[in-house]
Amino acid sequence: MKKFDLKQIETFGYAERQKNVFYEKPEFKIRIISLEAGEIIPECQMGSYVIFFCLEGKVAVNVNGQNTELGEQQLLVSEPGVYSMKTVEKSRLLGIQVKPIGARVLNEA
Repeated sequence: MKKFDLKQIETFGYAERQKNVFYEKPEFKIRIISLEAGEIIPECQMGSYVIFFCLEGKVAVNVNGQNTELGEQQLLVSEPGVYSMKTVEKSRLLGIQVKPIGARVLNEA
């Protein structure tokens, strides 16, 4: 068991985004995303399900050509696809990437 204070986790800019991963296992990884107002995360292809929880602020999210806004205390769960994001106001999000089943070893009985 691990306990994290999401308000205390340091974040890095998009260029150093891999440093924002604070917990990773073969099945999933978790990161904090902190973005200034108007900041953009360009399109990226995700081969797994992704969960975003908006801790503060507001972001416009595009997944596979579908647009939505995600505000404080709102959660987005989405299938694999093409993702992009732009902040409406300064934001802090929790991102959970569920890794494809082929990425982990399964117990075969």
